[in-house]
Amino acid sequence: MKKVIIIEDNMDICLSYSMLINKTSNYKVINTYQSGETAILNLSTDAPDIALVDINLQGNMNGIEVTKQIKITFPKIEIVIITIYENSNLVFESLSKGASGYLIKNSNKNEIIEALDLIIKGGSPMSPSIARMVVESFKKNIINNPFSEKENLVLDALVNGKSYKSIAVYLEISLDTVRYHIKNIYLKLQVKTKEEAISKAKTNNWI
Repeated sequence: MKKVIIIEDNMDICLSYSMLINKTSNYKVINTYQSGETAILNLSTDAPDIALVDINLQGNMNGIEVTKQIKITFPKIEIVIITIYENSNLVFESLSKGASGYLIKNSNKNEIIEALDLIIKGGSPMSPSIARMVVESFKKNIINNPFSEKENLVLDALVNGKSYKSIAVYLEISLDTVRYHIKNIYLKLQVKTKEEAISKAKTNNWI
């Protein structure tokens, strides 16, 4: 039996989801919350396997911020965003903060239970419209990405905080080659610092 919490400010929706999930033999809703702050305070006690999280919530934290905080403290909790928003920026921000799935609230009952099943098996459940959005963005970014394969690896290593020396060891290339790739990355992005490079690459969804 997997334990589920619901973080949603609409109590009617909380009740609807709870009734749906509690009818299954594999999942049980152990708590519902209208604010992320309250949910986070009770995570140690609840010890959920899955959190269903809305984006708009009561309190000072939205669902994306809640997702980030949950994953920092309890990285093994699987998070599925359930929202009315079909917005690419929200989708990618949610996924980048640690959400494993993104569902639209008009999903039918079967899709919600199927999403829980999928996430437990290690999958990433998404509403069809969201999945298509992700694929189209992926295709676009591959086309627009100005970096070579090696430059992408170097840039990814920079994002993860590696030093030039550790990048050289990690990629099995010389320090001078690392400097060469970073120089090309800066030229292509028209920036002068690592921080500017990372920021601009993130803005364009290249990392």
